[in-house]
Amino acid sequence: MTAPLRVGLAGLGTVGRAVVHELLDNADALAARAGRRLELTRVVSRTPRPEVNLGGAPFDTDLGTLTADDTVDVIVETIAGEDADAALAAARGLFEAAIAAGRHVVTANKALIALHGNTLLPAAEQAGVRVGFEASVAGGIPILNALTQGLAANRIEWLAGIVNGTSNYILTAMTERRGDFDTALAEAQRLGYAEADPAFDIEGVDAAYKLAILAGLAFDVPFDFGSVHTEGIAGVDVEDIEYARELGYRIKHLGIASCSDAGVRARVHPCLVPEHALIAKVDGVMNAVQVSGHAVGSTLYLGPGAGGAPTASAIVADLVDIARRERPGRRELRAVQSGGAAMDALRSAHYLKIPAVDEPGVFAHVAEALSREGISIEGAIQRARAIRAGEGAQWVPIVILTNVVAEADVRRATEAIEALDGVSGAIRRIRVADFGGAA
Repeated sequence: MTAPLRVGLAGLGTVGRAVVHELLDNADALAARAGRRLELTRVVSRTPRPEVNLGGAPFDTDLGTLTADDTVDVIVETIAGEDADAALAAARGLFEAAIAAGRHVVTANKALIALHGNTLLPAAEQAGVRVGFEASVAGGIPILNALTQGLAANRIEWLAGIVNGTSNYILTAMTERRGDFDTALAEAQRLGYAEADPAFDIEGVDAAYKLAILAGLAFDVPFDFGSVHTEGIAGVDVEDIEYARELGYRIKHLGIASCSDAGVRARVHPCLVPEHALIAKVDGVMNAVQVSGHAVGSTLYLGPGAGGAPTASAIVADLVDIARRERPGRRELRAVQSGGAAMDALRSAHYLKIPAVDEPGVFAHVAEALSREGISIEGAIQRARAIRAGEGAQWVPIVILTNVVAEADVRRATEAIEALDGVSGAIRRIRVADFGGAA
């Protein structure tokens, strides 16, 4: 067996401790798979954890010791902290120092790759340094490996996925227990699935980072987080979930990316998903990514999207890959405009929930406004009873499912409907996901 691959670890949080556990407790099996031992030779963390068995590896609180230590071949970056900006800056600084020192890098940091991968990865390639970031998207699901290796023979047409477990848990809880958003969020926080400040998850930022990485690898374009259209789930209520169920759909928070002659379109937002679709049945904190390739057709990748052990699984898999072949691969980018496909041109069906005043003729005016934009009604629900009162007027929701229509057309129609005298507020609009064609 050849010389061991010597591993330095940055961070002893949940993921870092799980990596230590895998390297020490699964050492023989990993050595057999990698063709050499994976040896933990240094650990750095700003918070000492004397209770963690490091297998004799030296411990330090100075990140600089990792890149200065000649007994380290590859650095695993699992830096975390309450200050996300500071953690990102520290991770980027370590990455750059590792490249300068000729150390390979493995990271689980989605923001690092989505925001800075376009400069860091070419620099690593130039320096002969390998980079693994499988753990940055969908935890233990080997989706990045699937895109770059398993599906290498395919032209990827589109991909769509549930890539944030917190949002998926909240929507699942609302669906199963018919509770409101705040109750489901509080439950997710109590169980440790959501942070005290959950904005990063529920506003879609976390999913947008991951989608930027998925789209970049799937379509061989630069990572472009800034062009990802991003919407969260806080606007979805249990009433929307019930109406969607009545129409034959489940509401899921999806990241969807596709590529056309106009460029790459990447978007994160709530979707109505047909209840028979496999991804509609992915509940709780699970993640799933569906990929359509021109040769293989549609494939689905399912598994835990977060947590110490699943993330460590992806990190250690990258270490095994580096141990087997230390030369960096080259990432050739296509001359396709990332973010070039405007949302206005997106075509999909839409769920509209319209707060209509409970009086005759309102539905006819709504239908007329839709018709002016060439939009037809595929399905509709209107309750006979008023469900809310305001300033003396009662209103009932009119729920409409439209045909497939351009985004710009449906936006103009909803603006016209909101201006009607018989409509008493903003319209809830949720796109319908179509898994039968380009997403």
